[in-house]
Amino acid sequence: MATTKKKAAPARKASAKKAPAQPDAIALLKQDHEKVRGLLEQLEKSAGKNAAKAAKLVAQIEQELTVHSTIEEEIFYPAFRDAVRSKDDKQMYYEALEEHHVVKLVMPEVREGQSDVGPEFAAKSKVLKELVEHHADEEEKDMFKKARQVMDRDELRELGVRLQERKQQLMG
Repeated sequence: MATTKKKAAPARKASAKKAPAQPDAIALLKQDHEKVRGLLEQLEKSAGKNAAKAAKLVAQIEQELTVHSTIEEEIFYPAFRDAVRSKDDKQMYYEALEEHHVVKLVMPEVREGQSDVGPEFAAKSKVLKELVEHHADEEEKDMFKKARQVMDRDELRELGVRLQERKQQLMG
């Protein structure tokens, strides 16, 4: 009977630890990617059809991208840059920053074109979607994989807490 109690107690402790545990940085960033992918898909479908819906989606996408890129640039990317050693891995950091820069250049054009949901707006929306999806796919396939190799679980969780706190500040 004592053996049963000892086995049951750790199970309760493990489940107690899992419940309040914060998702790690990579899980949080992937959640953001999925949310934005969904919004961009909706925008692509509404482009050329519904100006009001497109305007609402553009505003939401812009807010999500601004907050996401800010938390990555302020918190995750510097931690990644500092954790990796090889020149190729450090290059991922610089490429990610440049991809954010390109999205920031395209976003105002999409916003300005939203009132005319014609073919030009549809094209700009599609280009934005492709840029963001390429960036997110590359991060998930390369950068996040490497981050899991060079950062331990506790570090990724601590980064996740910092990302979440900063995100809440930025969202108001």
